[in-house]
Amino acid sequence: MRLLTRKPVVVLLAVAAGIVLLAAGRADWVTGTVDGVAGPVRAAAVGTEAAPGLAGLALVAMAASVAATTSGRVARWISLAVLGAVGAGVIALALRAVVDAPDVLGSVAATHSGATGTLEATGSATAWPWIAVVAAGLLLLACVGGILGGRRWGGLGRRYERPGGDGDGGQVGGARGERVDSDWDRVTLGDDPSVD
Repeated sequence: MRLLTRKPVVVLLAVAAGIVLLAAGRADWVTGTVDGVAGPVRAAAVGTEAAPGLAGLALVAMAASVAATTSGRVARWISLAVLGAVGAGVIALALRAVVDAPDVLGSVAATHSGATGTLEATGSATAWPWIAVVAAGLLLLACVGGILGGRRWGGLGRRYERPGGDGDGGQVGGARGERVDSDWDRVTLGDDPSVD
């Protein structure tokens, strides 16, 4: 199935992680009023305040996405497990902002005013927590695609490995098949290979 190949999974992972990072930005997640000294005051909590740690989870998702699509089999499974945990974490943080919107807003308002604890507040979530939940769902969907299709993926391949990467001390094959130092290693040793 074409949807389980590397390219669609990579695109879905990148889009989902990007949306989570965008949602964690400066957009208002919770809006409402907080009871202040002079009466109710309009207040808002942005994504980084309403769901602390969301930006970090988005960055972990991006790194795990790269690792899942470029590494070998064992590292791919570990990365996919991390992506599953990140997706679940994003959903938990976003749903907390939806379910406990007044408490989240009261806590953020208390922090802004320099107080500890939570101020009395009324508030509701905007669309951003739901956007984060949808993005986490896409992340989990891509994770499932990686689990189902990843068995057929290879790593980056030998073309990205440095010559002599098999523990041969940087030696490469010479004209007659013998092992000689690479030009890079010769320059490191002070020998100029362009003189030959």
